[in-house]
Amino acid sequence: MASNPRTARGFTILELMIAMGIFLVICGAMFGLLELSQKRYSSESQLSGSFQEARLGVDQILRDVNVSGYPSKNLFSNPLNSNSYAVSPFAWEPGYNGANSNNPCQVTLTCNPTPAKFDLIVETDINGTVSWIRYQLKNTTLYRSVVAKSSINPVSATSAAAVMTPFVENVMNNVGEPLLGDIRAQNPAMFSNGPVPIFQYTCDTPSGPQPCDRVAAPYNAPQNISDIDVTLLVKTPDVDIETGTIQLLELSGRGHRSNRAN
Repeated sequence: MASNPRTARGFTILELMIAMGIFLVICGAMFGLLELSQKRYSSESQLSGSFQEARLGVDQILRDVNVSGYPSKNLFSNPLNSNSYAVSPFAWEPGYNGANSNNPCQVTLTCNPTPAKFDLIVETDINGTVSWIRYQLKNTTLYRSVVAKSSINPVSATSAAAVMTPFVENVMNNVGEPLLGDIRAQNPAMFSNGPVPIFQYTCDTPSGPQPCDRVAAPYNAPQNISDIDVTLLVKTPDVDIETGTIQLLELSGRGHRSNRAN
């Protein structure tokens, strides 16, 4: 006895359209999450890179400050000239060379350009050579110069374009407009007291260490600097992709002059 074959049945157009719609919704959600993840990854990568650059910068400055003033003059029985030893842990202007070195400027008052809030010259030994190491903020770039000590003025010697190397980029400590306005719009309290010094100095006095800008001569001379507080405000190269806001980091540390013999 013959039986009737079953009729084959596929998806209807309506079912296919519904399935495709569901698939597109899922794909849209997945791509949305992927785009969000990429933006977040990009922002975090920028933040991490800027943090690492600034952290290494602060650490290097502190290391240079910690070993400043070596070798001191009293290590030599008969030094040939002042280029063979460190006259002072920190070089200065005006009045560093010659007889005027005994009459130095006053930190943050008459010293110009260094030592100042955004300019510092460290005098120390590097691989057996007494050298000047200068840190100088220009616009939003902190430069580092390293030159062997010579009879030339320390500021002139460390100002040559050939020796000035970009050290930390996107430094906001003394930023101008329009970035200053953008930063204040996000954080009104920031820069309320003006630019943020990269270098703040503590000097030795008979009554103990005090901020150099609060003591009178001769205790606020560069030779009396005992500690330097370092603060770097660094911005990521681009704004946060997700929020469109500026990403700003603040890193700080304190360098302590270990050589007291100068």
